[in-house]
Amino acid sequence: MYQHKVQYYETDKMLVTHHSNYIRWMEEARVDYLEKIDWPYTRLEEEGIISPVISVDAKYKKSTTFNDLVNIDVKIQEFKGVKLKLVYTMTNQNGEAVCEGHSEHCFLTREGRPMMIRDTYPGFYEALMKALNEQA
Repeated sequence: MYQHKVQYYETDKMLVTHHSNYIRWMEEARVDYLEKIDWPYTRLEEEGIISPVISVDAKYKKSTTFNDLVNIDVKIQEFKGVKLKLVYTMTNQNGEAVCEGHSEHCFLTREGRPMMIRDTYPGFYEALMKALNEQA
């Protein structure tokens, strides 16, 4: 579980969080998630793995405001070696859902060619499969 504290600059004149920040928080939580499975973005980049976002979606449930704590749970929804789909559940400090979303990612070489993670980086593939199986 990743936790984000809503910053003043992330809010509008009414101190309500601007909707675009929830997408940024998904990225923060994704970076944290990869660190927890021992494949931080720095390691991916050092290995030559590029993982662009190919789709992102957010459904807003309840507003957050300055100084709120937002808990973000990240889970793998789908992974078949080429594409990774992550789901995010965001709740406030009272446990109420504030946003649900997902992001999809593919894996490319530095030259921009798609790669099968299972064949090219079996350690990363195994880490993702282990995380997927442990959340079931």
